[in-house]
Amino acid sequence: MTPLAHRLRTLPLRSRLAMLVAVAVAVAVAAAAVTCWLLTRAQLEAELDNSLRNTSAPAGLVQGALGRCALGQSPPETADPGFAYVQVVADNGNRCVDASSQPVTVQASDVAVARGTQQEALHDSTTEDGAPVRVHTQREPFGPAGSLVTVSVSRPLGEIDSSLNRLALLLTAVAGIGVIGAGAAGLWIARTGLRPVDGLTRAVEHVARTEDLSLRIPAEGEDEIARLSRSFNSMTAALASSRDRQARLIADAGHELRTPLTSLRTNVELLARSEETGRALPPEDRTALMASVKAQMTELASLIGDLQELSRPDALAPGPLQVVALHTIVESALERARLRGPDLTIEVALHPWYVRAEPAALERALVNVLDNAVKFSPPGAAVEVALSSRGELTVRDHGPGIPADELPHVFERFWRSPSARALPGSGLGLSIVARTLQQTGGEIALSPAAGGGTVASIRIPGASTPPPTTP
Repeated sequence: MTPLAHRLRTLPLRSRLAMLVAVAVAVAVAAAAVTCWLLTRAQLEAELDNSLRNTSAPAGLVQGALGRCALGQSPPETADPGFAYVQVVADNGNRCVDASSQPVTVQASDVAVARGTQQEALHDSTTEDGAPVRVHTQREPFGPAGSLVTVSVSRPLGEIDSSLNRLALLLTAVAGIGVIGAGAAGLWIARTGLRPVDGLTRAVEHVARTEDLSLRIPAEGEDEIARLSRSFNSMTAALASSRDRQARLIADAGHELRTPLTSLRTNVELLARSEETGRALPPEDRTALMASVKAQMTELASLIGDLQELSRPDALAPGPLQVVALHTIVESALERARLRGPDLTIEVALHPWYVRAEPAALERALVNVLDNAVKFSPPGAAVEVALSSRGELTVRDHGPGIPADELPHVFERFWRSPSARALPGSGLGLSIVARTLQQTGGEIALSPAAGGGTVASIRIPGASTPPPTTP
């Protein structure tokens, strides 16, 4: 990177925009000025050429020039030409100049006209003192006999040069004023246009400094700045919501962990005090105490596992989806459910249904649904599991059911029905189920069952036959 480019990158954005506008305007004005100057020069030269072509040398000047040559007089050193210089050119390159004109350098094209090999000549030349002139040479009739003589009529280019110089000064002044005005206008436009960006910058700096995610930026219009402001507001709202969910998750997890930890600590202290004092607990009390410790450890392990599963962000993409047989995954989950409820009767009716999902996550979700049915079913009751030909999976238990006022809360994290707080569980199972099914495009709903109990209905998009495999 060149030092100039590095210096430009260190300037504020509005300064860079103003400089870019000024440079762009300067280039445009310079191009327009040069074009205007060139066109004006070409037009003036064309008018001068037309004037020379339409100008006939006065007979007196031609006579005077021929007379001076006949007398052998030298060309005058200074003269006031009036409208133009006039001289007669011989075919050997000599010239005859009247006393009122100045001699102009004869060129080959002038001699060619004098010799009759060229009709006319139009070119630039100089006087004896080096002044630039425009020359037009042609053959003209002269005298009573009408004999042809070669006459060169010249006009000084100084009159064009002076006009062009004045025009160049005028264009330079106008271009300078335009560039300065463009720079000022560019700076004003940059400041006005970047004012919303300044507000956005201050907002970002405020959030970074204070971690205040409640700040919102006014977004008006449909331009890029308004879209950026709305995106920033959406981002801070999402971050605030995520932080609130994280804080709520931590608070709820701490609350749920406190009860089993307190009970576990009490039981461990009782065992330790018994060992320290030498007073052994009765065998039946010790057995009950150890069973309580084991149950609390199991509950803690289950709660920690649910927290690990739920700790992934809601927007986290699931693992690779693949076509799986839902009826096969249901059968695998049923095997685990039977181990948890050996005294229950599980009635199964499964039709083939194929879905796109992550197999391990889907099986965990189905196990959680079946666990709830097993946990709330009375001993010896039946759990009915059915997968219809249209892909609807229903799990029906014959437990106490869920009151209607509690159904809207069953999928909330750590929510547990007051009637179920004495049973093991963390209140996270159905929340994990709902999120897993949402990631696969499915849904779950709980409703009271006719005759008592609860029906869990699961719908996942799929087909009754597997899709054809590509070779």
